[in-house]
Amino acid sequence: MAAECSKSKCAILFAKIKESNNDVWPIVYSPNYNITFFGMEKLHPFDSTKWGNVFQYLQDSNMISKDTVVCPTEISKEQLLEFHTERYISSLNWSSKVAVITEVPPVACLPNFVVQRRLLSKLRLQTSGTIIAARLALLRQWSINLGGGFHHCSSDKGGGFCAYADISGALKTLKTEGLINSALIIDLDAHQGNGHQKDFKDTDWVHTLDVYNGSIYPGDYKAKEMRNLLAIELRSFTADEKYLDKVSNGLDRIFSVMGQSFPDIIAYNAGTDCMVGDPLGQLSISPQGIIRRDEMVFRLARERKIPIFMVLSGGYQPQTAQVIADSILNLKGQGLITREPNL
Repeated sequence: MAAECSKSKCAILFAKIKESNNDVWPIVYSPNYNITFFGMEKLHPFDSTKWGNVFQYLQDSNMISKDTVVCPTEISKEQLLEFHTERYISSLNWSSKVAVITEVPPVACLPNFVVQRRLLSKLRLQTSGTIIAARLALLRQWSINLGGGFHHCSSDKGGGFCAYADISGALKTLKTEGLINSALIIDLDAHQGNGHQKDFKDTDWVHTLDVYNGSIYPGDYKAKEMRNLLAIELRSFTADEKYLDKVSNGLDRIFSVMGQSFPDIIAYNAGTDCMVGDPLGQLSISPQGIIRRDEMVFRLARERKIPIFMVLSGGYQPQTAQVIADSILNLKGQGLITREPNL
């Protein structure tokens, strides 16, 4: 493995990875992912320190440390413009616009330089982390960004606390550089992934499986017109047995549609807002059900030898971080993720 993710044509994003041994896990994280915003972050149900809590649980379990994960650098405006419109990126210079996207109205009253530094820079860093994770997956067969999953954002519109289209950006970057010809998005967040659906609406090279609660935000019927989309809408309070059956059936169906042409990479949006008690997801999946779900997806990727990168996306309860960490530890215990490449 190269000391840098150096398959890019130009210096888009680089991950510093030690080549001499396997001490570095293909897990991307920065302590700067976490958002502290004069207490305003508490006005949104999103746990703005979830990412750091997941890292801490994994570190306490002796799986990782700050020296054995990949630390991203913040993505630049020029790099963002490779998968966002100039008009949209410029609109983020208005605090009122950011307040609408993040659903935290008081943000509109703050100077934009504060909003950029204390909020948007954190989301840009996580976006960088997703692109680096996609690169790592091609090198190591799997990777996890302990952040990201901003699936409501498209190239020209944000929403639902999603200001940058990290999933679309990662796949478009790899495609532009000739590293992949096809991709599959598996979106199991409780909400419809309308952002990436709009970005890939008329493309042939991206297929999407989206399993979500059809009665909650965003209800974007236009996005469902995506050419290669398999959307499975759930009823509120769907529980483990039916949920896992729907996910399993959906995976079988999407691969049947693709036929013998397996995707070059899987982008797995592993939202945990489907967990029972989540105030926004309104589903009833147990913590063990989420662990089984993640194992199902990673086992499929492992058996079919498809590189996979995972992002965390939604999840709005204090116990969410522990469940995510437990799921990652289970993947390790099952041998589905290792420090060595899963070849």
